[in-house]
Amino acid sequence: MIRSIVFPRVLGRSLDDLQPALELLRALGFAGGKEWHEGGSHGLEMLAPNGGFEMIAAPDAPSVDAMIEVSDADLAYEITGKQNGVTIRKEIGDTPYGARLFEVEVSGLRLGFLTYAKKPGEERGMNAPLDARGKRFALVVARFNSFITERLLDGALLALRQCGVAPNEITIVRVPGSFEISTAARQLAESRNYHAIVCLGCLLRGNTFHYDVIANETTRGIGQSAQDTGVPHGFGVLTCDTLEQAIDRAGLKAGNKGYEAAMAAVEMACLRESIAVHASETREGAR
Repeated sequence: MIRSIVFPRVLGRSLDDLQPALELLRALGFAGGKEWHEGGSHGLEMLAPNGGFEMIAAPDAPSVDAMIEVSDADLAYEITGKQNGVTIRKEIGDTPYGARLFEVEVSGLRLGFLTYAKKPGEERGMNAPLDARGKRFALVVARFNSFITERLLDGALLALRQCGVAPNEITIVRVPGSFEISTAARQLAESRNYHAIVCLGCLLRGNTFHYDVIANETTRGIGQSAQDTGVPHGFGVLTCDTLEQAIDRAGLKAGNKGYEAAMAAVEMACLRESIAVHASETREGAR
């Protein structure tokens, strides 16, 4: 019966009042959901992978309006500290129940972020921290539809900076259009100089089959490059029906897909490293 739950919060009188909160939540991985406009009011959902409804019996009201579980509280704390309009209400620290937690206030919203400690012997699967310090990344950017792809590039660079990547560890390669992305991405991956490749482009549907051919071949080429080389490729190539859809996905109400592609590349680069370590430990343990 129940599909989802939403707790509305009035955080300002205009969309500008909401921007600090939206920027923080997007930086930490929330996805934009439904948006509505009615009279002078505006609403925008921020969606997490999953959520819950917690009931508490206590003598005092909770100190936050929402508690958000993250994979790495310390990294989330670093990212949060770089956002404008955010006030730290409670410094990061350990709780009596074994969690790592901090609290902030942004746009009048009180938020808590925490990572639950694993219980002894508990296995929750393998997760990769979004910590890319010391790793190298290449970004392949199509010049065609540059008014969109440059916005995607800005989002990708922001994501990499937030994950600790130094400017001298980022290589930007520009190609004529989306069709050429996979060729450059494969050459960069085969060089073994990069931990991941981020592919950024924009295709807009026209009146012929050209769009479908290019979209399919671009997707296939990038996927094949990742599979053949083993180097993670973040897919940030927009395939949109209209210019409005592309603009929405290059930093407006649908977020920035360049940012998301870079975050995916960081996570997969870290995960690849974690899997290699885990495999090595497993082999050593079997001896």
